[in-house]
Amino acid sequence: MRGVPVRTDSIAEADDGPGVPEALPRTLREVGNRLGPGAIDRLWIFPPLVQGRREWGLVAASCFDGRGARRLVTARYSAERTGKGLYLDSELLDEGVAPADRLPRVMEGVVKRGPEPLGSPRLVEVEGGVEAFESLMADYDGGLFEETVAGPRPAG
Repeated sequence: MRGVPVRTDSIAEADDGPGVPEALPRTLREVGNRLGPGAIDRLWIFPPLVQGRREWGLVAASCFDGRGARRLVTARYSAERTGKGLYLDSELLDEGVAPADRLPRVMEGVVKRGPEPLGSPRLVEVEGGVEAFESLMADYDGGLFEETVAGPRPAG
């Protein structure tokens, strides 16, 4: 599974700004829209890597596959706020299928193999419940969804 970009500077330098507060909730909304809350068993929301007004993050979703196993889908994002607006680029990847009881250990491994010790992910048990997903989204201020996203930041 791919994670956030590898960094060589220290954590103190990595957490030196406001980041992009809109990035994570918008990525979660995209996960919900693309997968459907009824298909999501659990979400692991990893702490973002922040550098000034730039941010990278990872969300992992355990989805019901109809046979007792779980399909693992990851959503990676990178975001930047500039004087020209908000740039957010996210990608959903189907990582494969595994027994449901193995996924917590997989998530622990992601934390251990990560480029920086940013901490353990927040576990959200959706269990296919639309209400549970809506409750998660209600944790985020509605203003974080109002501004139009400019899309991926142009190269250069």
